[in-house]
Amino acid sequence: MHLASTPFRRTLLALAVTFGGLSNPALAESYRLPAAPLASTLNRIAADAGIVLSVDPTLTSGRTAPAIQGEMSPLQALSRALQGSDLRLVQIGADSYSLAPVADEALNLPDVNIEGSRSYETAWGPTTGYLAKRTAAGSKTDTALVEAPRSISVATREQMQDRGVHSLDDAVKYMPGIVSSSYGSDTRFDWMRVRGFEPTQFLDGLPLPKGVYANPKPETWNLDRLALLRGPASSVYGQTPPGGLLDMVSRRPSAESSHEVELQYGSDNHRQINFASTGRIDEQGRFLYGVSGVVRDSDTQIDHIEDKRYNVAPSLTWNIDADTTLTLLSQFTRDDTGVTSQFRPIQGTKIDMPFGTISHHKNLGDPNYEFYDRTYYALGYAFEHRFNDVWQFRQNLRYTKSDLSFQAITVNSYIPAFAAFGFVVDDNGNTGRSSTNVDEDISQFAVDNNFQADFTTGDISHTLLLGLDHQRNNTNYLSIFGQVPDVNVTNPIYGVPITRPPRSAAFYDYNQKTRQTGLYVQDQMALDRWRLTLGGREDWVHTGTEFFNQGDATNTERDQAFSGNAALSYVFDSGVVPYLSYAESFQPTSNATASPTESFKPTEGKQWELGIKYQPPGTDILLTAAVYDLTQQNVSATNRIGGIPVTSQTGEVKVKGLELEAVADVNENLKLTAAYTQAKSEVQDGEFKGKRLQLMPNRQASVWADYTWHEGLLDGFGIAAGARYTGNTYGDQANTELGHANAYTVFDAAVHYDLGRLDSSLSGASLALNATNLFDKDYISTCDGFYCYYGDERSVVASASYKW
Repeated sequence: MHLASTPFRRTLLALAVTFGGLSNPALAESYRLPAAPLASTLNRIAADAGIVLSVDPTLTSGRTAPAIQGEMSPLQALSRALQGSDLRLVQIGADSYSLAPVADEALNLPDVNIEGSRSYETAWGPTTGYLAKRTAAGSKTDTALVEAPRSISVATREQMQDRGVHSLDDAVKYMPGIVSSSYGSDTRFDWMRVRGFEPTQFLDGLPLPKGVYANPKPETWNLDRLALLRGPASSVYGQTPPGGLLDMVSRRPSAESSHEVELQYGSDNHRQINFASTGRIDEQGRFLYGVSGVVRDSDTQIDHIEDKRYNVAPSLTWNIDADTTLTLLSQFTRDDTGVTSQFRPIQGTKIDMPFGTISHHKNLGDPNYEFYDRTYYALGYAFEHRFNDVWQFRQNLRYTKSDLSFQAITVNSYIPAFAAFGFVVDDNGNTGRSSTNVDEDISQFAVDNNFQADFTTGDISHTLLLGLDHQRNNTNYLSIFGQVPDVNVTNPIYGVPITRPPRSAAFYDYNQKTRQTGLYVQDQMALDRWRLTLGGREDWVHTGTEFFNQGDATNTERDQAFSGNAALSYVFDSGVVPYLSYAESFQPTSNATASPTESFKPTEGKQWELGIKYQPPGTDILLTAAVYDLTQQNVSATNRIGGIPVTSQTGEVKVKGLELEAVADVNENLKLTAAYTQAKSEVQDGEFKGKRLQLMPNRQASVWADYTWHEGLLDGFGIAAGARYTGNTYGDQANTELGHANAYTVFDAAVHYDLGRLDSSLSGASLALNATNLFDKDYISTCDGFYCYYGDERSVVASASYKW
């Protein structure tokens, strides 16, 4: 840092530095400033950050700023410099500020809220409004979203709150390039496809464990933000699919005390309590606490299936010194629910039958036999230490455990060739059933260490990342199928005798241990307005599986892979940032796809992406467009040789697409998001050559807007509306008519009212009403050639919240 030499004028000091180069008032910097005259310290901070600061020298004359040490944003540094001076920072424009005496009310200008200001945003913290300006998705470094050379969408806390989000499926519905709730809402899982592939989920920089049924279902109330990265990302994250990943950030403790309680009641007897609290433990703010959680006791759209959740997420931050921070992050979740997606026979849903249509609400299983009980807990921490102006170290660590007991009943699928054996629904609605009985537990230890260095070589600025991560997963999986008495799909009878088969009849019964280690390096370089990112990673994965139901046979897979990425972009003064990127991915065989007699190579992905981002200077508007060409290789493909089916890993899948997105806090009143996706997927080899990928529509579009009045008769009142279009899909690999689901459009809406605008005694209290599928559109979300799955019916939820 350097000391500006601009002379002081007696009546007015104008420190006006235009934004340029790499400076950004939102980016945390490392400060080592000694105690000095206040004007000198303010000048130094503002000049380096590119902040326009106008100061009357009579206000700063004779005042001294304290020493400023540690990593913080420029606005936070300015605030610390003013401590004890009886002066306050006042915002007079989008990125310009002035000073005023604390007691001076004559200026009639708002103070700058340093703790909650959007300018204080980091990639790992909260922000206000719909537009996040920073992200670590895809880079693991705090990067301006407009400069990140990848397709990334971010759902902020405010955006999720306005839309009444209850799941990850809900959170991503208005983003491009992703399909959610493919099987309708499922209280057990979040069903998503990104650019045609199921995404990996990361929480606080670490992957969540992935099993068969016991996968954790993250609680969105506990998140500050959720980022969707589209495209391969193995060069930073290791084993991931080519479509992309979700990068979630938990709520973390804050030095500013805040508390919130929200009560909800809605359709299907939905009852839920959300709570959150954070603040200082000691006066100095060395120890900060945070706790949030959810209690839900609800019915569902399926008869006799409940959705109960008990969740709590405590956290604690220890500010060890100005350069060192440790944040403990923990979570406990207990789920008691069932199969809300319900495997509906294709007869009575897609195929007309004499008995009529199967009800959306009908439970075709038996509530006396079925259950889904999952217990999930996690304990970990995020540690940060800055050594000097160049080097800093981060370590994220977490241990996770997920235990599941699960029993479900499924009606027979539609197999015309087996009609004579009763494997279809007859004209009266009678059909056979089978049971699925699962015991599964997953334990995971994951740690990610990285060193970040910020330095220059000549005219080139570098953000260098050196990392080593490791994870250990242990999965025990037992799955037993059994026969169950027949049922009539229009009049099921519950309470019939059902016996769970013994373990000796298990179809799956194994223990699988996976060890993965990754070593990665990445350099984000800047030369004037040019940005160049280069990265690479080597992964070693060892998977050992013991099959207890096959004579204790074992299988060992040892995989090693290199993944690279490169991107080039240019940052124009106008706010336009075009970019070109290349990225790779790999994903080894895991879980029930493993075999005691065969070995499988990891699938590999490669993608080229050409995009452009535009953020008009001085606005909270971000417009993005991207076209991509994605290929996945080493896919299992079956060809017939001499009439004999032969399966090999010679298959290839190609996906090409266009994605458009707009996210904007247009002004104080209007916030909106809009997205459009056009994609073409094609299998390149095997018996399904030329077919589309499952569950991937060719087109999607969505728009959501919220308008809130801040003056006049409607002061404090807001309305919101949204529309979501999903094109037709195929749920089966062969793309048959029986696997086809038609396109559909659904509408959502919300109203909300800030009671504090009505009466100051009600400050912090608000009411809201959220409706999804407002007009109760009747549609099938997916058919797979055997079963069909209804889309969600209308749901209306009222909420009352109080913040203080």
